[in-house]
Amino acid sequence: MIRHSSTRPASKGFTLIEILIVVIILGILAAIVIPQFTNASKEAKQSSLVTMVQSLRSQIALFKLQHNDMLPGAAPLKDTGGMFVEGTFWDQLTLFTKLDGTTGPAKNTATGFVYGPYMQSKPANPLVAQADASKVNDAVFSATAGAGTGFGFIYDYNTGLGSGKIWGVDSSGNMIQQ
Repeated sequence: MIRHSSTRPASKGFTLIEILIVVIILGILAAIVIPQFTNASKEAKQSSLVTMVQSLRSQIALFKLQHNDMLPGAAPLKDTGGMFVEGTFWDQLTLFTKLDGTTGPAKNTATGFVYGPYMQSKPANPLVAQADASKVNDAVFSATAGAGTGFGFIYDYNTGLGSGKIWGVDSSGNMIQQ
């Protein structure tokens, strides 16, 4: 004779309480870990900016060396009065140039376009809005030189007599020191 038990057989699934406990534990772990990824992302962008600025500084120094101590940003000086022109700055670093800083699209020894290009393209500051990422502000270095937004880089040009140093800024306009 087969006897049937009046109790129910043991269930093989999870109860609602067990599932809720697992979900709550995963939520707590996510709340702890996600901010760490956010900080790592910002630190990676800042590190990228520091590397980019170091590269820019070396290319500006090379331009200055090859162009008789003239800083990129105004060329020829007789046409601009020594004032900084952002478009000229990027052209002089990304195109071929003559000794006086005049830019041309191709290397041509017959016409004197023998220097550069110093960079393949304009770099973009990863810490600021995309529209401002390659904008350069001519400002003598000070604690407030980068104050405000709208620029990706601060450049000490000072009518061609500055240091030629360049700094990156964050989204608040604070200069990133390196």
